[in-house]
Amino acid sequence: MSWSQAVEKTVTGLGYELVDVERSAGGLLRVYIDRVPGKTYPTGGQEFVTVEDCEAVTRQLQYVLEVENVDYARLEVSSPGLDRPLKTAEHYARFVGQQVQITLKLPFQGRKKYEGLLQAADMGEGWQLVFHDGKVDQVLDFSLDEVREARLVPVLDFKGRRNKAAPAAQPQSSGDAGDETTDGGQEE
Repeated sequence: MSWSQAVEKTVTGLGYELVDVERSAGGLLRVYIDRVPGKTYPTGGQEFVTVEDCEAVTRQLQYVLEVENVDYARLEVSSPGLDRPLKTAEHYARFVGQQVQITLKLPFQGRKKYEGLLQAADMGEGWQLVFHDGKVDQVLDFSLDEVREARLVPVLDFKGRRNKAAPAAQPQSSGDAGDETTDGGQEE
């Protein structure tokens, strides 16, 4: 069994999705995992990968990679992040209705990068990206083999900070530097 097969079998065997694996020249083996929608995990009910998830996968991978005699210097297991890459048809299907950025292999209408709402193609073959060109909504039909890279557009939601003006920065004298604490901009 190859090292990549061992990683995939271990991650999926623990009930997680293997999103991506990177191996660098310095011996770093980086593994990106995600939770499978609808599955419950012993580490909690959140929909996002937790530190405990990464620790559990790391422990099991360290054991498996040693048994398989895989040469690596350092192992990192993490979530795919807010800008999660989309690599397979299953990834695209899971994130239909989400905002994504795609980079095409070849330019279409003079550009390669597009951002918009991901949809399944009307006829069931391929995908569509609905984007605004500055005047009207446009639809870009594409297949996975035309895409160099695709990622989710990060959605940041700072709860309680919507429609609030940021507090004015107050100068701090050098004598009071240790006396003030910050509360992340929230009102007291």
